[in-house]
Amino acid sequence: MYLKDEHKVWIATGEKRVYLEPAMANRHGLIAGATGTGKTVTLKVLAESFSDMGVPVFVADIKGDLSGMCEAGKENKHIRRSIDTMGLGDFQYCTYPVQFWDVYGKKGLPVRTTISEMGPELLSRLLGLNDTQSGVLRIVFRVADDRELLLIDLKDLRAMLQYVGDNAAEFKLQYGNVSSQSVGAIQRALLALEDEGGEQFFGEPSLSLSDWFEWDENGRGYMNILECAELFQRPLLYGTFLLWMLSEIYEMLPEAGDLDKPKFAFFFDEAHLLFDDAPKALVDKVEQVARLIRSKGV
Repeated sequence: MYLKDEHKVWIATGEKRVYLEPAMANRHGLIAGATGTGKTVTLKVLAESFSDMGVPVFVADIKGDLSGMCEAGKENKHIRRSIDTMGLGDFQYCTYPVQFWDVYGKKGLPVRTTISEMGPELLSRLLGLNDTQSGVLRIVFRVADDRELLLIDLKDLRAMLQYVGDNAAEFKLQYGNVSSQSVGAIQRALLALEDEGGEQFFGEPSLSLSDWFEWDENGRGYMNILECAELFQRPLLYGTFLLWMLSEIYEMLPEAGDLDKPKFAFFFDEAHLLFDDAPKALVDKVEQVARLIRSKGV
């Protein structure tokens, strides 16, 4: 829990209290342990501490048990035992400022972006395209840009692919060769993304991630909770969202170096489920962005 007067996060008690210094919280961390040892509860307490500290938080909620942070807790014997053991004599239950998000728009505000905003590089990695296919996709985006055409959703991209493929001879000298085989391979990859719900993620109105950097009237950072109970079963779409989100925040934030506290904190419950079936190119890109984004105060 966050101790405002000391500007520290109290995380454990042994012979002495153990604290997390906010200035050292701008590091990546791992909460590990066997089933039932309290990993999710630890995550929740840390997330609440960041919020109290004035740091906005993003939480991926796979099991559906993090939404309760929008309501004050209730007394029970287990919580009372922890309160007494740790000597929290002035402990008070409270609510936290929460915003709910859902790629499918069912249990929270919809999370959307456009194909144009995603760009050909990220899409190529997500779809597992080879160098030739990635080159064709870049040509399709360049043709759309030169004609001032905004690619909103997957239907727009498929139509643009079809148009460029049908007029390959016209574009060959200016942009390069576009083979029907490469166009067909990209169309098949897009179909797999659409089957996972990609048509709901790509569209308008697109989300501005600056909406996640909000505070309540008491200066506490908002908890942005992403409903993932359905999303995590769609690893390609989950990876699409994750890569877009990290890349957008990396581009949006200036270099910060070491701060007295983070600008933003991410928590991914059951993080291993993100990558079990994800394409290697996607995992490599996520790892790269995760390594670099700490310099932005995340």
